[in-house]
Amino acid sequence: MLDRLSFPQPWLSLILFLTWQFLSDGISGGSLVLGLVLAWGIPQLTQGFWPERPAFMKSWRMPAYLLVVLWDIVIASFSVAKLILSPRKPEPVFVCYPLQLEHPLAISILASTISLTPGTVSADISDDEKMLLIHALDARSDDEVIDAIHTRYEKPLMEMFK
Repeated sequence: MLDRLSFPQPWLSLILFLTWQFLSDGISGGSLVLGLVLAWGIPQLTQGFWPERPAFMKSWRMPAYLLVVLWDIVIASFSVAKLILSPRKPEPVFVCYPLQLEHPLAISILASTISLTPGTVSADISDDEKMLLIHALDARSDDEVIDAIHTRYEKPLMEMFK
């Protein structure tokens, strides 16, 4: 009985609750209650999609990672706008990125981060989950894209998920 009343994914529940509070029109009793119901109900409904708990070992590093991602989104937005407004033609490239991450959630976070950053999109992942196909809107070389993604995103994720 208590299993059904617990939060199967506490981090997801916290994120859902906080997101609901940000989206609601001010904090009130009703928004708090509905936020709690959603934070409890959505993980209960999606529990079958979560075969294993995320293997966060150093979850306290996530806020710093999110700040880096937000900063990169802002900077990349200006870079893409500048590229669009300039007469210079972009140099689009597809890059096969060799993954060092092994945890499926970590790979999903990396792919989502790449797609969230303007100018790059995660296009595909290999069947063995060892390569990620990335499209970059403007890049001088494959190595430049690989090095940037590895240092800014994959390395911190590897630290969080080991």
